Amino acid sequence: MKNKLIIAGLLAAIVAAGAAGCASEKSEQAELQAQARIGREQAQQTALAKVPNGTVKEAELEKENGKLIWSFGFATPDSKDITEVNVDAITGGIVNVEQETPQAEAKEKD
Repeated sequence: MKNKLIIAGLLAAIVAAGAAGCASEKSEQAELQAQARIGREQAQQTALAKVPNGTVKEAELEKENGKLIWSFGFATPDSKDITEVNVDAITGGIVNVEQETPQAEAKEKD
């Protein structure tokens, strides 16, 4: 019985930690949104100009190397690679464009 209580307590702690992580992630995103001068739609249109046949697979507002950027991952019909386009969330300019293989993208997510 004591072991069941310990296990139940551990499970409750794990669930609570996960919920707290989610809340802090939302708070961080809200803070980044408040700093951005360029909205997602405008940044996405800028990025799409670099990948005309692309379909957005993921989009994220993040700080990278001290710069606030919109990062878009595009799939294209003629390639298995993902084209990542980063747009400055303050100026709206293109920061960089990179090709990522599916393996490199999976490694980046880990």
